[in-house]
Amino acid sequence: MVDPFVLSVLVDPVDRGPLVYIESESVLFNPRRQVAYDVSGGIPVMVPEEAKDVSDADAARYRTEN
Repeated sequence: MVDPFVLSVLVDPVDRGPLVYIESESVLFNPRRQVAYDVSGGIPVMVPEEAKDVSDADAARYRTEN
């Protein structure tokens, strides 16, 4: 779980846009760039080089979860 305040101020370090927390996957999803950042122990890992590409199917599922 990520602190709600932290979620409210986090942005993607590349495009500076908001992120969506996908709790079931422990990731922060950027729907504009279709990438996800891991959340490890409640701490978001916001390193652009470590962002994972999200498949079209997973992106569609993430969009319906939130």
